Amino acid sequence: MDLKEVAAREAVKYVEDGMVVGLGSGSTARIAVKLIGEMVQAGVNIVGIPTSKESEDIGRSAGIPIGELRARSVIDLTIDGADEVDPALNLVKGLGGALVREKIVAAATNLEIIIVDESKLVDFLGQKVPLPVEIVKFSYEATIHRLEQLGCRCLLRTRHGERFVSDNGNYIVDCKFAKIDDPTRLEAEINLIPGVVDSGLFLGLADKVIVAKKGGIEILEKESVLRPRSTSRAP
Repeated sequence: MDLKEVAAREAVKYVEDGMVVGLGSGSTARIAVKLIGEMVQAGVNIVGIPTSKESEDIGRSAGIPIGELRARSVIDLTIDGADEVDPALNLVKGLGGALVREKIVAAATNLEIIIVDESKLVDFLGQKVPLPVEIVKFSYEATIHRLEQLGCRCLLRTRHGERFVSDNGNYIVDCKFAKIDDPTRLEAEINLIPGVVDSGLFLGLADKVIVAKKGGIEILEKESVLRPRSTSRAP
């Protein structure tokens, strides 16, 4: 079985009847959404909150009832992926382009489960991938210049030869830092730049990281998180 599917199958064990569930984006989360759809078809009653247009489309096609995140909404559980995970369970996300919606959903979630394979574990953020930053189109070159003043190399993301546009209608800049020593400080500095919508730094938002390794599953977690349902109810 593919490592991504191993991690996804472990994560959906936490889905219970009556939950509001955040539907993550990206290749690994996509598998989890389809597995949740199988649970719904088997009679489990949940409402899904998508983190991207893609996850909404996949969720609907899998038969998952789709809801909206409102002012007082609370999401019981979100299952999402990540591009990097450091030892403190801080993340870099956004290579798929859905970082802003993913962060909005994560911030409203009681239990944020991240599913990855072992290649996503790093000693420090920025070790393997650039940091995505979503920016508005207006005067985007000036915004990029200010980002570069923080000590990174910036590349405006393109896809199929065209500038990539997020679900929110914005551009994404991939910022390559030699090493992100202080992610909290960097997040604050980035968010102070006019034109920045948000960055792919997800700090303190992951409660549990399920890591699929060739030798089995490793679960990294914060204290005081929910326990999974019994394996007898697993899909």
